[in-house]
Amino acid sequence: MKKLAILFAVMIFSSLRLFAAVGCDLNDPDRDVKRLFPGSTGFKTVYVSIAQKGGDELLARIEDRLGDKFKGLYETKDIPYTIYEIYQGKNRIGYIHGVNQKGVYGGIQVFLALDINGVIKGFYIQKLTSNTASLFRKASFGSQFIGLSLKEFYGYDVAEAKFKGSQVPVINNPDALSEADFRSIMRGVKKNLILMDEFVLNNKYLQYFSKTQ
Repeated sequence: MKKLAILFAVMIFSSLRLFAAVGCDLNDPDRDVKRLFPGSTGFKTVYVSIAQKGGDELLARIEDRLGDKFKGLYETKDIPYTIYEIYQGKNRIGYIHGVNQKGVYGGIQVFLALDINGVIKGFYIQKLTSNTASLFRKASFGSQFIGLSLKEFYGYDVAEAKFKGSQVPVINNPDALSEADFRSIMRGVKKNLILMDEFVLNNKYLQYFSKTQ
């Protein structure tokens, strides 16, 4: 009986790990791509992982740029990331990429629509379990990210949860009682931008990185 209980526990744990290892995909890509890129005519999906792109060395560099360690089942090096390459005719006009971020009551899925230079042109919270989730999905909140890139988000200190430096974007929390989820979203945006710089943009924004920021 004891052996059976142990086997059952191992199976449950393995199932949780498998579930958590699923990447962050758009629920309805055809609809969401058209909404985030109204002028698009098609898209292509690309799947990458930190393990595939550089393993432990890459993970260490990403953590360094983020200013925080990856932790938990949402942030292993084996997690597959889904990148949507957006096209207008034969021309690639941008990308959509989402990340899983641990929230107060479960996972938060933060999607960014980026132009080909990595500048945010769309912001989308696909998943957020909270009584005030609708506030974070309002256009008035998401519009605060439009026009920003990793260059600006290097100034966001994940540990202290605030921007530092001379050019500080103003991104207001729509609900003071949801500070923890707001911080998770902000961390998710910075993580998303760093991953896209590593995976797609050939480290275009690495030149702006400074450990003193």
